[in-house]
Amino acid sequence: LMYQLKHVFASLPQMERGVAKVLGGDPKGNNFLYTNGKSVIIRNIDNPAIADIYTEHPHQVTVAKYAPSGFYIASGDVSGKIRIWDTTQKEHLLKYEYQPFGGKIKDIAWTEDSKRIACVGEGREKFGAVFLWDTGSSVGEISGHSKIINSVDIKQTRPYRLITGSDDNCGAFFEGPPFKFKFSSTDHSRFVNCVRFSPDGNRFCTAGADGQIFLYDGKTGEKLGALGGAKAHEGGVYAVSWSPDSSQLISASGDKTVKLWDVGTSMALTTFNMGADVMDQQLGCLWQKDHLLSISLSGYINYLDKSNPDRPLRTIKGHSKSIQSLTVHKNKGRTGENNCFSGKGHSNLVTKMVVDEADQLVTCSMDDTVRFTSVTKKEYSASNLVKMDVQPKHVSVATGGLTLAVCIGQVVLLKDQKKVFMLDSLDYEPEAGAIHPGGSTAAVGGADGKVHLYSVQGNTLKDEGKSMEAKGPVTDMAYSKDGAYLAVTDEKKVVTVFTVADDYAVKNDFYGHHAKVVTLAWSPDNEHFASGGMDMMVYVWTVNDADKRLKIPDAHRLHHVSGLAWIDEHTLVTTSHDASIKQWTLKF
Repeated sequence: LMYQLKHVFASLPQMERGVAKVLGGDPKGNNFLYTNGKSVIIRNIDNPAIADIYTEHPHQVTVAKYAPSGFYIASGDVSGKIRIWDTTQKEHLLKYEYQPFGGKIKDIAWTEDSKRIACVGEGREKFGAVFLWDTGSSVGEISGHSKIINSVDIKQTRPYRLITGSDDNCGAFFEGPPFKFKFSSTDHSRFVNCVRFSPDGNRFCTAGADGQIFLYDGKTGEKLGALGGAKAHEGGVYAVSWSPDSSQLISASGDKTVKLWDVGTSMALTTFNMGADVMDQQLGCLWQKDHLLSISLSGYINYLDKSNPDRPLRTIKGHSKSIQSLTVHKNKGRTGENNCFSGKGHSNLVTKMVVDEADQLVTCSMDDTVRFTSVTKKEYSASNLVKMDVQPKHVSVATGGLTLAVCIGQVVLLKDQKKVFMLDSLDYEPEAGAIHPGGSTAAVGGADGKVHLYSVQGNTLKDEGKSMEAKGPVTDMAYSKDGAYLAVTDEKKVVTVFTVADDYAVKNDFYGHHAKVVTLAWSPDNEHFASGGMDMMVYVWTVNDADKRLKIPDAHRLHHVSGLAWIDEHTLVTTSHDASIKQWTLKF
């Protein structure tokens, strides 16, 4: 029994309104870096479907930067920890860990010899530190600011210079090592969001919430001028990134544009209009080889096209929040390309999804609705929405247009997208449900640790007075595709499988999880099923032999699996609260 990770469909950057997003680029120009939750995501810039995820931070990570050598990445989190880890091996071994100050780290910079690191942010006793990468000992003092420091950069040529930008509306200029404060610049009238040296070290620029971008001499810190005359942008400027040859730069703004500047003339050569919605605000950018990237408030990653500024070459979409559920629609050929459904969708967390025989995605949500959305049309419509009296938490489907929705205190049967029957005076709290593929029986699992059977008679559910025992409160359940078995997961770490034709006698109990089991999915071969638990484990079980199992530890490191689905009998897909999707190849 073997498994292999085939694909990682990475999450998007985690975005916050009015907060700049720092992107990292590797010195060779092949990869770019960003953060989401406790993860650092490394993506190939030419083929962003190739991704790697680092999940060793115990707290939310805010920024990650490659060392100029390319061998290490330094990443900082909200607690003020900096982790320096290996980029060359898949294991990403930790080299060093430091706590330069207590509080959120907002930016990181390395010296060109990869020996010193500066970091800045929201420290309580100080707002920045600069230290040797291998000992952590200080090589200067970052002083001169009275508020949070948002941005830092170090000149990549000697003599070294260091610059910072802060919420006190000032930039600061340092010489070293050891780095010492020389003077501040007070040209901005609002927060300074981003400061960056040109790659050749001849100039640096500062960008602010006042819409201004100022240029300075890289060696002396003397002001040289402003980009675009009076103002560079109509809204705040969140990020800037220089071209590799130091002659141009791009800027990202809350005015929903990215601008490409000629530094020699201080003129904008191109304005990229990214849209009219608030989600189109531009909060980050990166110039990497020939690629110009920007990040929208939506989390979308835009590849800008100089020859067609109103239409990006490509836009990478995906999940930016934790994934709660997953289902599979039979469709040949998977590339990792994806898109959102159009139209207005659920207004709250979607808790469960399945696809029915009419190729409709059936979803239930904390917004108290069940929706039926065509997978081929991919458009939400108001007519395909069924309002529930209370919040639904589980849905399942069967032939004949039947849907079973398990809600708080209620079980609802729907036929052809209409409510036809409701059970509400139950003597147990229903947690999960499953309709037999033939449409004849509905099984409902309760917090009472029992599975209650109902027969589907016309448009009604009839209590058969029959129940089976699970080992604890039921968390998920599903019939095998051929209807031969019913599998039930529970809070007491067990999966129980019942044989339908044998009057629901117990076929096998499956032990292995160390914490409550939260989700399960049957293989199309009807002989195997997968389960995922709060112990971060995924197990693939064999129905006829409870000891014959395949264990995938750390499927989503430090995050439990929230959804499982099979594409075919050898391909399993997992989703997690780390907002990533992974595809695994299994061999039995």
